[in-house]
Amino acid sequence: MNGSKLLDIRDLQVEFSTYGGKIKAVRGVNLSMGQGECVAVVGESGCGKTVTAKSILRLLPEPQAKIRSGEIIFDDTDLLKLSEREIQKIRGNKIGMIFQDPMTSLNPTMPIGRQIAEVLIKHQKISKAKAREKTIEFLRLVHIANPERRYREYPASLSGGLRQRVIIAIAMCLNPRLILADEPTTALDVTIQAQILDLIKALKVKYNLTTIYITHDLGVVANVADRIAVMYAGDIVELGTAEEVFYEPAHPYTWALLSSLPQLGVKGENLYAIQGTPPSLFSEIRGDAFAPRNPHALKADFIHQPPYFAITPTHKARTWLLDPRAPKIDPPPAIRHLRASHGGEQHVE
Repeated sequence: MNGSKLLDIRDLQVEFSTYGGKIKAVRGVNLSMGQGECVAVVGESGCGKTVTAKSILRLLPEPQAKIRSGEIIFDDTDLLKLSEREIQKIRGNKIGMIFQDPMTSLNPTMPIGRQIAEVLIKHQKISKAKAREKTIEFLRLVHIANPERRYREYPASLSGGLRQRVIIAIAMCLNPRLILADEPTTALDVTIQAQILDLIKALKVKYNLTTIYITHDLGVVANVADRIAVMYAGDIVELGTAEEVFYEPAHPYTWALLSSLPQLGVKGENLYAIQGTPPSLFSEIRGDAFAPRNPHALKADFIHQPPYFAITPTHKARTWLLDPRAPKIDPPPAIRHLRASHGGEQHVE
């Protein structure tokens, strides 16, 4: 963790009530972040990434969603204990959010410039002229050409990449300390995706922003994240620096995620796919949630939930394979290739 601690999520548990029963969407997440740090939260759809992020801003749908336990300490304040009026002062001002689909976040009947300006007028109590001036500055900040002209345009007239830049400008305009980016490049083509990633990284460096980047694609965050938290079935199963998780992954689920990246595929062979489906979160999970899909599962995986085993001071994973009593199991070929390309089999210190 870099810098002074800004965010500390402790034993977060979130439950949803549905017609089919209660779903335990987040099962005891713990995550601390330092000022200016970027942590990527990675995992399949439904693993609890977005629910964890929305819990920080208390944006979960009520009354269906309920935070059963835990603390979210932001800047020495437990956000879960604030009233709705108090949390509204945090949203935008101190914590901004970049949503996945800009078309559901932007008002289609209002020019984009006015949408940013209204945020500034409401929160900073400035004049319309000053808000327009600052809006143009923020449009320029996110590399939108001709911001004076774009100010008057509607969302429908902009490309997907430009709309996402507008969303980033809205998230940044109140100078927050923490940004939550929820799959911000999923709907974009590869070239535009890279540009948005570069923009988020540049803003993080320029403003010493703390950033949580949510994605299902490990490959996307290779050059953005300082640390990576791998989530599965509502829990963080591995946490380490980006280098450690990419080149010294320890949990079989992380092995599987990396092995399924197209860029790690071998020419002439089928792309690796994770077999099976995630467990039902309606019922209590016994042992390691990934065990039924893990070809290397041990007997203990089906009985007891593994604790975190420390690999280095900055790297830990929740798998019985790291227990000193466990048999030595070689990771898949793609992981061995990654380690070899990074300079051998030794752990990153």
